Amino acid sequence: MAHVVVLGAGLGGLPAAYELRRELGRDARITVVNAADTFQFVPSNPWIPVGWREPEQISLPLEPALKRRHIDLLVETAERIDPAANTVHFRGGRSISYDYLIIATGASLAFDEIPGAGPGNFTESVCTLDHAVAARRKFDELIRDPGPIVAGAAQGASCFGPAYETALILDAELRRRRIRDRVPMTFVTSEPYVGHLGLGGVSDSRGMLEATLRKHDIRFIPNARVTEAREDGVVIQEHTPDGTPWKDPYLIPSRLNMIIPAFKGVDAVASAPEICNARGFVQVDRFQRNSIYPNIYGVGVCIAIAPSDPTPVPTGVPKTGYMIESMVSTAVANIKAAIGGGTGTATGTWNAICLADMGRTGMAFVALPQMPPRNVIWAGEGRWVHMAKIGFEKYFLRKMRKGDSEPLYERWVLKRLGITRLREENQVV
Repeated sequence: MAHVVVLGAGLGGLPAAYELRRELGRDARITVVNAADTFQFVPSNPWIPVGWREPEQISLPLEPALKRRHIDLLVETAERIDPAANTVHFRGGRSISYDYLIIATGASLAFDEIPGAGPGNFTESVCTLDHAVAARRKFDELIRDPGPIVAGAAQGASCFGPAYETALILDAELRRRRIRDRVPMTFVTSEPYVGHLGLGGVSDSRGMLEATLRKHDIRFIPNARVTEAREDGVVIQEHTPDGTPWKDPYLIPSRLNMIIPAFKGVDAVASAPEICNARGFVQVDRFQRNSIYPNIYGVGVCIAIAPSDPTPVPTGVPKTGYMIESMVSTAVANIKAAIGGGTGTATGTWNAICLADMGRTGMAFVALPQMPPRNVIWAGEGRWVHMAKIGFEKYFLRKMRKGDSEPLYERWVLKRLGITRLREENQVV
């Protein structure tokens, strides 16, 4: 009986475990390894700092759902992967062997690359639920004694949507409390222009997001590098389009700093340099397989994707939910083929469909494929996106509780949100 280990139980890992069970049946042993005993719906984290969600509303216990699907759960922190021995080692000396490994760990947050950055220092984050909860405490302090906010994404960041969401959700809550006039806001980003999103822009994302920031009185500074975070603000270095610094670094005074950091591979994955790039991200081919160890697959934020074009200040490439879903289906199909004695040839689409909440409204972006040139490029905005993201959150969590592995983004986003007209016009295939 083949043993498939899924390392990580996030947006990629948990659906991968369910899909493996559906496709492999009862003839395979499946084990999920995760550092926590809960699943957390990370896309909802920007709502946590302002109190629009409580942690228990966007998380669920893993064991009941996995047990229902006859999937084992190990709550362990991986310390090292030994790909030559087909083994994952844990802290404390335990280990587990596998026939096939799906790495779905997400990434670690490179706060250490900026002096003073990170929770416990002088920047807050919505990249994890714990960090979002810590950010709420800082936001509550700001409410009691209002002052300036800096939000945005640092050099090397690859997750820009949550940066825009956080800024505009903070704006909406401050307006609701009637204190926005006492809180100047600045959006700082490593993108070459607002709305680049690490994707080279999507339709008129630049115009839409610039207009939105202006409408909400949020000053924006693109092409910027964060050089230091301090108690009294953030020090940035602005650059010209060719990457040349054009000002001395200067301080933007702030009382609350919400900065998305650069990502890198988690330590356990980076411990196997033969399967990773220099940043510790898993190297995979179009079949989601590692070329050196083809029984190792990578899905989600943990994989390496090179930017299509270099930017003056380094930016990473986002891995969106719809794209991750495609990676999962690809990896599972190819593992199934390998267990049957064949060579899997399934490939993913790596398309991007993004729903970004903006407090009272929202923006949706469709890029097929994710990086240009594209077959389909579309963007829309309105309150319907805000409502759609709320609806999708509930839908996704309900499916995860049930252990359902149906293609969630395909079912919900494409078929229920009006984007179906793209399919009807034969633009989406």
